[in-house]
Amino acid sequence: MRTDNPEQVIELFTTALNSGQVDAAIALYEPEATFAPRPGEEVQGLKEIRSALEQFVALEPRLRGEITKVMTADDVALVQNRWQLDGRQPDGTPIEMGGHSTDVLRRAPDGSWRILIDDPWGTG
Repeated sequence: MRTDNPEQVIELFTTALNSGQVDAAIALYEPEATFAPRPGEEVQGLKEIRSALEQFVALEPRLRGEITKVMTADDVALVQNRWQLDGRQPDGTPIEMGGHSTDVLRRAPDGSWRILIDDPWGTG
């Protein structure tokens, strides 16, 4: 999947998570990427990120976001995003989460962008 700009990566991630497509979400990450599934925690690599994203998808999420800032320098981009997730816990209890994410993306040799660092809890 070709992603021509950092904003498109974030939009595709939202679409993938909302439709339960973990494979599509994982395709947006660099192989050595780091993800923060909860504040103060980190996982690294696609296998661990997949496991964390599967937990989000299990919530049957409806994720909404607003990109608030994009900065690029050469082949690196910083994206800040305000997001809100509504879903259901396994017992059916509604759950709401939200935050301000900070993501670092890198442009690949083919010109597409991928997530290198994904911290949904990264700004406040």
